[in-house]
Amino acid sequence: MDAALQPWWYNVVFTSSVNLVTLLDLALKTLAWGVVCASLHKGFFFFFTSGERIFRFSFFFRAWCALYLFVSCYSFVVDIVVLSERQPQYLVSDVVYTCVGLFFCYAVCFVKNKGHGNGIEEPLLNGDADVGHAKEAMGGDTVTPYSNAGIWSILTFSWVGPLVAVGYNKTLDLEDVPQLDPRDSVVGAFPSFKEKLEADCDGSAVNSVTTSKLVKSLVLSVWKEILFTAFLGLLNTCCSYVGPYLIDNLVRYLDGQRQYENQGYVLVSVFFFAKLVECLSQKQWFFRVQLIGIQMRALLVTVIYNKALTLSFQSRQGQTSGEIINFMTVDAAKVGVFCWYMHDLWMVALQVALALLILYKNLGLASIAALVTTIVVILANVPVGSLQEKFQKKLMESKDTRMKATSEILRNMRILKLQGWEMKFL
Repeated sequence: MDAALQPWWYNVVFTSSVNLVTLLDLALKTLAWGVVCASLHKGFFFFFTSGERIFRFSFFFRAWCALYLFVSCYSFVVDIVVLSERQPQYLVSDVVYTCVGLFFCYAVCFVKNKGHGNGIEEPLLNGDADVGHAKEAMGGDTVTPYSNAGIWSILTFSWVGPLVAVGYNKTLDLEDVPQLDPRDSVVGAFPSFKEKLEADCDGSAVNSVTTSKLVKSLVLSVWKEILFTAFLGLLNTCCSYVGPYLIDNLVRYLDGQRQYENQGYVLVSVFFFAKLVECLSQKQWFFRVQLIGIQMRALLVTVIYNKALTLSFQSRQGQTSGEIINFMTVDAAKVGVFCWYMHDLWMVALQVALALLILYKNLGLASIAALVTTIVVILANVPVGSLQEKFQKKLMESKDTRMKATSEILRNMRILKLQGWEMKFL
């Protein structure tokens, strides 16, 4: 009789402890995602626009995003180790959760929170206030849209679209190209670099700068971008090996050996998502590595130029003008190009390790032959690299000689022009 008087939902939900745990789990998830939606309510449009709002997330929300990413990565690793053979369909949800966690962490930690102010809050007597009818500024007077671009604009490079559209219609002039962000220009980056360099030299002049101190100051100036490009390189490498890792499962599926229901949809989704992440991470990686190289080159050229202006007559005897010009044009450019390859030392080792693991998974002990071949090829490149370094050194010496001769010819031509001796030497 008592059982008949109980409501229907009591028998459905609370008669089983498993259903109770499931209900509590759903309630906690609903509460958590409700907090996320409330936190993103004010800053949602900021992520997909040019940053026309000023918004800053709380420390609690940023900590929650970091914890969510950690738990997602932990679950992803556990499922790879435990469930990869029996229930691989769970890997798809783990990949989605991990990517969502990366999106949240990037949004709350790395996206610039600067934007344009509201026109109502601008002072009335400010002639430069943007009240909605501001006059159009020339391209040379504006800052690049990259400084205030949102996540979607950064991922798709849509911030460069207006400049490309102008270049499609007409030849670009200097006024059409916007100015760099102060943090990316030499005017904004060089003072902080100079402070780090002087602090490393114990406050003395730049005369006591060594190679190690210069490299240390350069790395400290762009260490955040270096770490971020390392993460992008790691993500690109891991996604590029998803296809070779799952190719055996695809072949078995095509042969009719299905391990679980909807395996084909899962494999296609994983391949598509991995290739999408690989392409996006590769483009961002190349762009940011090139940006680091340009910044380092600009800093080095500025340091060399300032040093050349303060050289004494005795110091100029040791370094010719051709060598100084080569320092700024060739050597600084080589340092900028090196940024493209600064992650190759550990990335090559990671790529070889992943390739050998995939070969061992499919071929077993026969993959040792590939390992031996890889080691032999690496050792065979050592004498070739030494020979290339020797020729490169001779090439640089020839460039110094050429620049010295060119500078002397131009200097003597100037003397002849100033003295009016052209006819005497014809």
